[in-house]
Amino acid sequence: MILSPNRSHFGGSCAARTSTLATLRDSIERIEAHADGIAPARVTLGHADADATLQGGLALAAVHEIFAEGRQSAAATGFVAGFAGRVAARRPLVWIRQDFTEIETGALSMGGWAELGLDPRLIVTVRAADVDAALRTAADALACDALGAIVLEVWGQARQFDLVASRKLTLAVQASGVTALLLRLAAQPQPSTAETRWIVRAAHSPPAASLMPAAWGAPLFDAQLVRNRHGPVGRWIMEWKCDECLFSQPAAYPQPVAAAPAHRPYQTPARARERFAG
Repeated sequence: MILSPNRSHFGGSCAARTSTLATLRDSIERIEAHADGIAPARVTLGHADADATLQGGLALAAVHEIFAEGRQSAAATGFVAGFAGRVAARRPLVWIRQDFTEIETGALSMGGWAELGLDPRLIVTVRAADVDAALRTAADALACDALGAIVLEVWGQARQFDLVASRKLTLAVQASGVTALLLRLAAQPQPSTAETRWIVRAAHSPPAASLMPAAWGAPLFDAQLVRNRHGPVGRWIMEWKCDECLFSQPAAYPQPVAAAPAHRPYQTPARARERFAG
């Protein structure tokens, strides 16, 4: 007799929550359907094949996921920095990362941003105690439409990054117009509402031509697009041009080729043999 009212109340509470959840799902589906009918604004990356596959470039006001394969956190971080440089367009960038990520991979370097061609004065870094705090910080940052982009960097297979959290981030970026770049380290892809998903590895970069024998080569990335909501996928070697702040196809000959002397133009072997024979 005592438990019967509680059972009834509990059943009613479950029904109310189920109804509320169904209403929220319908609202999200309507918003997403409306968004799919509108061509998103895009920014070109600079790499011709990648831009063509993305139908003109990376979509703005969207969520993009970048995963580091294995021990490729440094490569993935540099790749995300290139994305942020293209998306933010000289507007402030908020980079959010867990404390544990900084312990595992080291602190972000403002000098490194400058070497990549980015302006450290426009970058605000935020350290979060855990995944929940990182998500809350990202939600607050996405509410500020003065930002060009946010980067949310999280370590591990965080259970908080489920489909519900992904939909909330998508709704937030659509409301504010701020692009969200999710950098996932030591994690595997899961279902999400992300516009694109990338898996990034470092590519071989020959040393640059310089008087120094051990000069650094250009940043090269083996970038695999494994999810594209509005088109095909692909895989490319993408070079980041630090001076132009864009991606490009790597040169066929990374080392400069010596030009022929102006007073002695190049001759084909056949013409050379004719001259010596005569």
